Amino acid sequence: MANVVRAALVQATWTGDTESMVAKHEEHAREAARQGAKIIGFQEVFNAPYFCQVQEPEHYRWAEPVPDGPTTSRMQELARETGMVIVVPVFEVEQSGFYYNTAVVIDADGSVLGKYRKHHIPQVKGFWEKYYFKPGNLGWPVFDTAVGKIGVYICYDRHFPEGWRQLGLNGAQLVYNPSATHRGLSSHLWRLEQPAAAVANEYFVAAINRVGVEEYGDNDFYGTSYFVDPRGQFVGDTASDKEEELVVRDLDFDLVEEVRQQWAFYRDRRPDAYEGLVQP
Repeated sequence: MANVVRAALVQATWTGDTESMVAKHEEHAREAARQGAKIIGFQEVFNAPYFCQVQEPEHYRWAEPVPDGPTTSRMQELARETGMVIVVPVFEVEQSGFYYNTAVVIDADGSVLGKYRKHHIPQVKGFWEKYYFKPGNLGWPVFDTAVGKIGVYICYDRHFPEGWRQLGLNGAQLVYNPSATHRGLSSHLWRLEQPAAAVANEYFVAAINRVGVEEYGDNDFYGTSYFVDPRGQFVGDTASDKEEELVVRDLDFDLVEEVRQQWAFYRDRRPDAYEGLVQP
């Protein structure tokens, strides 16, 4: 019997405040559950605008503790209500002066399995993230959820192949990549990098992007979210490049093992020859 997981993602427009943004995602999650989804993921810092378009101290107000903050608690209740695994990206404050771009993974029974902190932090026009976030320090966890082994890689991380590989080595079957990326120089990479990572590491990838223009800058987030399989093929169509959308797709996790046997990339790795890759 095929090991098919119905998975969902949400690309959303900013509503103007956290309460309505969280409520909107709760409704998307309930609709995904009605469609039979067993896991759902949201976009980068889903309960806030993409405030990193500017460098202003007022935006530290979006930060909250993880897992003891209000958004994580609310998402735990949602997971229990819907019976879904939920990947929840938020702005985390660990203690005074320690802030991270984080995603918490909540199992279908509402239990917090852990969190991933974004490793690679950009500092370029429109993406002033080093002003807010410390680099991640929790490694590359893969979470053993009710639907399978789930990893997370966040936005700018996707340009760095090392983390994708470590998630594969840690057993990931599906990696969520919540993002906030806009039309411009990197837009052509959006349909290239995640499918290439899925192929190289032989797992599914859920690529999530924001959509629309927000209040703190002129970045035009172009959506086009999608699921891609271990052969680099899109699972169904990509989402709209202009409109908010809930995407629900069936992922055959048996394909992960099939491709790993067929292409044998993990067998033919040469870690003994890669020492130079980790030299500063």
